[in-house]
Amino acid sequence: MTEYIGLIIGGAIIAVVLLTLLILVRPGLWFRALISGTYVSVFALLRMRFKHLDSQMLVNCYIKARKSGVKVKIAQLEVHAQARGNVETVVDALIAAHNAGISLSNDVAFAIDLAGRNIKDAIKHSITPKVIQTDKISAIAKDGIEVAVKAKITIRTNLKRIIGGVLEETLIARVCEGIVTAIGNANNHKEIVENPDRISKSSFVTRNITSDAAYDILSIDVADVDIGRNIGAELQIDEAEATKFIAMAEAEKRRSEAIASEQEMRALTQEMRARVVAAEAELPRAIADAFARGHISVTEYYKMQNLLSDTEMRQAIASPAGVSRDVLPPPRKKSKLG
Repeated sequence: MTEYIGLIIGGAIIAVVLLTLLILVRPGLWFRALISGTYVSVFALLRMRFKHLDSQMLVNCYIKARKSGVKVKIAQLEVHAQARGNVETVVDALIAAHNAGISLSNDVAFAIDLAGRNIKDAIKHSITPKVIQTDKISAIAKDGIEVAVKAKITIRTNLKRIIGGVLEETLIARVCEGIVTAIGNANNHKEIVENPDRISKSSFVTRNITSDAAYDILSIDVADVDIGRNIGAELQIDEAEATKFIAMAEAEKRRSEAIASEQEMRALTQEMRARVVAAEAELPRAIADAFARGHISVTEYYKMQNLLSDTEMRQAIASPAGVSRDVLPPPRKKSKLG
């Protein structure tokens, strides 16, 4: 009786364990992997369940990858899912690379996805090159004529440099810089119009600008060439206008200085005249004082007056108008002393 009880308890324990496994492990998922020829152990399914991973998605991706010939382990998919990577995208990219004959290791594919790059688009553009058309790039040739160019850049993803490599924006900027330099080194705009391919073949454009880029440039083709304004002539006109305005400003400055100097001289002349008038006003008083002190006699006074009259008459005769009645000396009056 005791032996039967032990068997019953053992059977019950086994039944509970099996029931627990059936609850934790999805038998259909395990059976699907088994018949697909991609065996997934029960412990792997339990591990996914305890890690709160999407076991159905992981098993489906694992089956798809193994059926496509991609050698990947279920544990690698689990680790990538735990790192919050996109397992489905990585598996699709690995399958595409395998079918296209592109060498891409699993670790590199996982790293590209975790770096934030779209691994699926990277594989797509690695198989099928991508064409980028630039906006209109304007530059000036040595003859001063503006040349506007549109270019098409054919690029292909470089899987070895996609992590940490510069993206499309920087690559386009480098190409535009090379095109501007190539146009600027042309002797005249006719060279660009006659041979547009000299831009794409220029060393400034074809230099090693993809050494640290995530893409390889396959070709640079000039799509359109337009002739713009004569920037050199416009600059010369503007320079001449600026020189004219500077000369006009200098002339106006000199004119203002001359007017200021003239006004200063007029003010100085008026001041001197005022001083002369003031001195002349003091002359009669000085003469009267000289008479009072006996420093001058009447005869000497009249001699001085005659000398002044003679001087004024000579000045009047020397003037073009001739002798004027106003400048003749007044008639002498007989002095009581004379």
